[in-house]
Amino acid sequence: MSEPTVTFLGGVREIGGNKVLIEDGPDRILFDFGPAFSERMEQFYVDFLQPRRASPVQDLLEFDLLPRIEGLYSREALTDSDLPYRAPEVHGLFVSHAHADHAGYLRLVDPEIPVYVGAGTRRLLETIEASSPSMKYGEHRWEVFADRAPVRVGRLEVVPFPVDHSIPFAYGFLVRTSAGTLAYTGDFRQHGPRAPDTHAFLAAAAAESPAAFVTEGTRAGPDPRRDFSEEGVRTGVDRILEESGTLALACTYPRDVDRLRTLYESAQAADREMVVSPRTAYLLEKIAPMFPRDAVPTVGHAPGLSVYARKKRRVATWEVPYLESALEAETLRARGERYLLALDFYHFPELIDLRPPRGSPFIHSMSEPFSEDDVSDQVLHNWLDHFGLAFHQMHASGHASGPELLEIVRRTAPTCVYPIHTQHPEAFERAGPKVRLPELGRPYPIGRDA
Repeated sequence: MSEPTVTFLGGVREIGGNKVLIEDGPDRILFDFGPAFSERMEQFYVDFLQPRRASPVQDLLEFDLLPRIEGLYSREALTDSDLPYRAPEVHGLFVSHAHADHAGYLRLVDPEIPVYVGAGTRRLLETIEASSPSMKYGEHRWEVFADRAPVRVGRLEVVPFPVDHSIPFAYGFLVRTSAGTLAYTGDFRQHGPRAPDTHAFLAAAAAESPAAFVTEGTRAGPDPRRDFSEEGVRTGVDRILEESGTLALACTYPRDVDRLRTLYESAQAADREMVVSPRTAYLLEKIAPMFPRDAVPTVGHAPGLSVYARKKRRVATWEVPYLESALEAETLRARGERYLLALDFYHFPELIDLRPPRGSPFIHSMSEPFSEDDVSDQVLHNWLDHFGLAFHQMHASGHASGPELLEIVRRTAPTCVYPIHTQHPEAFERAGPKVRLPELGRPYPIGRDA
């Protein structure tokens, strides 16, 4: 019988796009399935130029942006593709977290393949689908796993461990094969509110002396940014609000619940009201029950939290309850010193109506779900310069730093290390000869130097 292997079908020398296939005899499972946010993807698809909804697999295969494997895609997704439909030959797909680069291609997967997710991730995916028309994950046999509870798929056993990341309900996995354990980190950090979860996962991985360690390396290589903690962001925002007597604006990733809580707490301390978009209000309401009571502020329950009524021609049904008492631009413009307005990059046109006084603070607090860089950085600064806003960078990364990653590899002491989700896998070579720079589509035996 063939020995267990791991094959990297995405995430090789690119940020995002992880697709990790593990095979042990007849059993095959896949970890994560989303698009890469990299130069390779953006050579063909960017902004509103995207694969056709009627033939997505055909359009992505044209440029080798999807793995050409049978028994994975749905019949509908394969429309007009030269890849023939076959009944499922992948026996489970595990999703580490709800960022698009890890879950964004689920809609292409055969609905007969079980998709394993944590309860919180399932709630997040449902909420994103309901409030974002462009994000669809498809119909699946959803299987919800419990923290640290083993899941059996044939001879493979998968143990999900919660880890700290810039979106809640993220997981790393221990995969026990017939040749030893493979540890897959997903995306993780050690400097956020759930750092103890990350430490527990890494300790469990080290205790099994893993035959293979598959780790993200987003921040490996050149990384000049200061490594703020969430507490550091809070301290910085507190100072900015204390020193400002005008409307304060913040731009953050709308599903980074930790950052939204930090901004809310800073607003409360400064005796300001935090104002969010209807979509953010909806997300907070839907996921709040997954947290301890009152841990996540929600509109209508948490004091000092309101919704902004931006200009729209159409209002979705889910938005209606939030707009009944929403604040309009005129209110924020007249008494700006009372508010912290937390929107996202695509709401910048509201500045035309808001017109905050020149010198008003703009807190840039993105938590890179896809990479450490903002693709539209120049556009952002064009807007800020036009309105004379003061730029403040207050960002805690969603990923472990390069030095941390090397230390983690040393402590875990696996037989082989495979860096993915990075443009600089060679930065891991300082961890020793156990590091293998993976090649796309090549099977590597688990437990042997390949």
